[in-house]
Amino acid sequence: MEEQIKNEIEEKAILIAICPQNKEEEVESAIDELEELAKTAGASTLVKVIQNRDKPHPATYFGKGKVEELKEMVEQYEITTIICDDELSPAQLKNLSEALDVKIVDRPILIMDIFARHAHTKEGILQVEMAQMRYRLSRLSGLGKSLSRLGGGIGTRGPGEKKLETDKRHIRRRIDMLKEELEKIHSSRHLLREGRAKQGKPIIAIVGYTNAGKSTLLNHLTDAGVLQEDMLFATLYPTTRNMVLPEGKEVLMVDTVGFIRKLPHHIVEAFKSTLEEVVYADVLIHMVDATNPDANKHIQVVHETLLELGAEKTPMLTLLNKCDRDNVDDDLWDEKAFANIRVSALTGDGIYKVLEALEQHLLQGQRLMKIIIPYHQGQILQKLRTYGQILEESYVNEGTYVEVYIEEAYINKYNLGSMVVG
Repeated sequence: MEEQIKNEIEEKAILIAICPQNKEEEVESAIDELEELAKTAGASTLVKVIQNRDKPHPATYFGKGKVEELKEMVEQYEITTIICDDELSPAQLKNLSEALDVKIVDRPILIMDIFARHAHTKEGILQVEMAQMRYRLSRLSGLGKSLSRLGGGIGTRGPGEKKLETDKRHIRRRIDMLKEELEKIHSSRHLLREGRAKQGKPIIAIVGYTNAGKSTLLNHLTDAGVLQEDMLFATLYPTTRNMVLPEGKEVLMVDTVGFIRKLPHHIVEAFKSTLEEVVYADVLIHMVDATNPDANKHIQVVHETLLELGAEKTPMLTLLNKCDRDNVDDDLWDEKAFANIRVSALTGDGIYKVLEALEQHLLQGQRLMKIIIPYHQGQILQKLRTYGQILEESYVNEGTYVEVYIEEAYINKYNLGSMVVG
């Protein structure tokens, strides 16, 4: 165990990326994010190398001269790992590995490694292995050379670690077994969703770019006790908690996995059942780190990911988070949200405005009814408590007097019009 920790501490990396014309600022930002990903995975970045070219070299990603420069840096700094900001082809993986004689890790491998680090539930462990297996199946020829140099560290964590000489038939068999296991878990998750739907409580899902403050918000609102760390992908699994809005309306709050630029397709597919929590939500709370210089790009990535998941039409309330700090972008705005509110999930500033905005939105399409429910129809009162928002409830001679916000469909279903107080 001590040896493993030592190896992780000593992992030294060079980060590489290409920069098309007029994309300097975007690429600089991307490689800074890659450094944060590498740090989360346990690697120390010693050098960042960016080559100006319109597209990657098909054989070696960088051109021949730049690859020679990399080889010199590898020797000079005793580098153990090259981390690429893009997804490499099998040929690029193989050729770079042979040319540099070190481990080559591309962005998908790096992100899957981080997911493997944070996978603690049975479902999460299976999902990570599924993503790793599918990725390795698609790149078996290139990974053989690159990952045979691993000896531990990034790319070897998680249940997806297998002998790299494993043939495709074995991998396909394993994928089939994982599908069966995950299908059982997904069926259980579906039953849980059905149970929640029967409760009649609106579902509010918290989404956003990774490390935007989603778990901090959930903890502030519900005392959920979810891990809060200043690292990427600290939360992998949805946490659901009850919450009561100011006027008494009960809702379910769901924290979700963070989104990121170039989120690997294999991760999206493997974690689809987890990510689908946003599809079943009635409202999305979009957390944005308003202090991040790339916040506008992060907003765009979140909307693109929601489109991919089929949740782009779900009503969204955007929270411009970390307003307690000095470097907040005052011009930041999400045009696709029905409201933008500046908050600090850490201190609680602006949170009451969030609760009011949610309540007002959920009341849309509902009608205020003042009715008396006869005592022998007490089951209707229970339905109103489940599907409506009761403002007042008292007992009179004729029955139970109720003031309630309720949707038109339930007014008709329970014939509430016949109970209206004159």
